[in-house]
Amino acid sequence: QVQLVESGGGLVQPGGSLRLSCAASGRFFSINDMGWYRQAPGKQRELVATIGSGGNTYYADSVRGRFIISRDNVRNTVYLQMNSLKPEDTAVYYCNVYALVGMRFSNYWGQGTQVTVSA
Repeated sequence: QVQLVESGGGLVQPGGSLRLSCAASGRFFSINDMGWYRQAPGKQRELVATIGSGGNTYYADSVRGRFIISRDNVRNTVYLQMNSLKPEDTAVYYCNVYALVGMRFSNYWGQGTQVTVSA
């Protein structure tokens, strides 16, 4: 199985920055895509950004140009640098990885970390 440990959330003022980290551990052979999702109160979980094993990235329109996703394949860690934060970025952020365990790829989720953008 795969365990994901997230860190870096917190309270920040509008216009500020935060960096989220998510480290994967456990019995997996490889990790394909890694990504971040978020869920605001009363809303559905939405995709924020993903990064493939080769480094190709995808961003939601709402964060493109402000957020940067990156990964360290040696440490099996994915990062989300969040700049120019807005109140509407307030949500619980979840890490997601698509990992090969045994002979099967599956999605795994972190426990979530709260990001609050408020003056």
